[in-house]
Amino acid sequence: MQETIYLTHILFLLIAAVLTVPIFQRLGLGSMLGYLAAGVIIGPWGIGLINQVEEIRHIAEFGVVFLLFIIGIELNFTRLLAMRRMVLGLGLSQLMITGSLLAGVALLFNISLNTAIIIGFGLALSSTAFGLQTLTESNEMESQTGRTSFSILLLQDLAVVPLLTLVSFLAQDEATTWFSFLQGALAIIAVILAGRFIVPPALRLVAASQNSEVFIAAAILVVLGTAWLLEAVGLSMALGAFLAGLILADSHYRHQIVADIQPFRGLLLGLFFMSVGMSVNFGILMQKPLLIAGLVAALLMIKIIVILFVCKIARIDNGVSLRVSMLLSQSGEFGFVLFGLAVVLGLMSMDLFQILTLIIAMSMIIAPFTTLVGERIERRFRKNNKQTFSDKTIKQGNAEGLIILVGFGRVGRRVAKILDAGGVTYLALDSKPDLVTKGEKDGFAVIYGDASRYDVLSAMGAARASAILITIDKANIAERLVHLIRARYPEIPIYARGHDKEHCEKLHKAGATISVSETLEASLKLGGAALTISGVSDETVTTLLDDFRGVYYEGLNDR
Repeated sequence: MQETIYLTHILFLLIAAVLTVPIFQRLGLGSMLGYLAAGVIIGPWGIGLINQVEEIRHIAEFGVVFLLFIIGIELNFTRLLAMRRMVLGLGLSQLMITGSLLAGVALLFNISLNTAIIIGFGLALSSTAFGLQTLTESNEMESQTGRTSFSILLLQDLAVVPLLTLVSFLAQDEATTWFSFLQGALAIIAVILAGRFIVPPALRLVAASQNSEVFIAAAILVVLGTAWLLEAVGLSMALGAFLAGLILADSHYRHQIVADIQPFRGLLLGLFFMSVGMSVNFGILMQKPLLIAGLVAALLMIKIIVILFVCKIARIDNGVSLRVSMLLSQSGEFGFVLFGLAVVLGLMSMDLFQILTLIIAMSMIIAPFTTLVGERIERRFRKNNKQTFSDKTIKQGNAEGLIILVGFGRVGRRVAKILDAGGVTYLALDSKPDLVTKGEKDGFAVIYGDASRYDVLSAMGAARASAILITIDKANIAERLVHLIRARYPEIPIYARGHDKEHCEKLHKAGATISVSETLEASLKLGGAALTISGVSDETVTTLLDDFRGVYYEGLNDR
């Protein structure tokens, strides 16, 4: 009976998402608002198809966990250090100023100082899920808007652990808090050591099995296992996932792991936003409409003004500053976690918790509209200034020149040496972990992954590649890859290794720009050497070989 109820709920969630999200995307309002609307419609205050909101939210929180893992794995310690000034400057300033102002507002309502501090800093946190999803959908993560927003969100995510510790400190004695802090520190050290010495060789063994399903299971195990460990010692699952990603950021399994995790992240994030929509308590909203509206408006205005102020101090472009302030004006998912802990520890009443939850949910529902306003304002600034720093960053991020090399066997390795000698930027890909490990040790730019996966190629940056070279020796696999890659990237040149003329013809029909027959090239090399040793001049040898090559490839390689 219970299983039937869960299945029914899943069907309701899927139907609501499938019907609602495309409509909102067509209207230009984005997928997040579609998920929020779907949650409101099927939730307790809509048509009431689902009432167990807390159970749904607990599952949906894994979307935030996977999101933080993706953030960590797309970052690395070097890049994190390079961003330290912006993260600590912008992020810390925003959090401290916003948290203090909001705590002051809470004190005006005769709330105790300890509870006001928790409320202020809980509402100061923006939604990482909303902000990064918006930037990813608009392909702006590498723009100045993206980097500025990411710096603020990253500091907020890192601040979640100290804030959770602060809540525990306000509710417990000092000895208990220090013990919890020591537990957390030891758990973090254990995660770092495991990520350095245990996880990479374990992934290498799993990858060697050539079983994609087991590799996906291993990737999910790393994420959820780390998240569980840190939650078990009183920290957040999101921090554990972020650390796991950060540790694996320099691994040559990185792109394949990202590709495997992305579908789970997208689905669970959608579920998370639907749970937020379902959690809107319209009963409180109808009882105190002016109070809730005023509090939400005050929250948005304070956050917008503070972010504008800190961006101005950092001398960030006016259009970008406005866009970032509008994008991050809402409160976020970690507010639910912080306030929930405060209720459990007796620092906050359930009535106050429900009001704060409603404020967070309403701010997230309004967020897509404030984001659209910010986009239009930034666009107007961009027109006036013709080109902002953000535009330049986007162009640099899409710069041409990258060569994608598929297959790192003997031929692929030689091609990589030639590209290295010519100073050409490339990134090689192979699904055999032993070849990847050896290539990486020898200094080649090679990673582990499945080239037939569009998401793997996308994570490598194939969209901006100047060419894709396929050096795989298995004829049927090479032909299938050419077909798949051509369907995804119709304009990018594809150079493929063929066995003979018949195979080259198949590669050409599949979409190869140029196909090279290894049997022909070996024959020409041997024939040319025989002609030279027989006394034929070098000029004549070159002419004969070129003519023979032309006849052989006639009708091919003319894309």
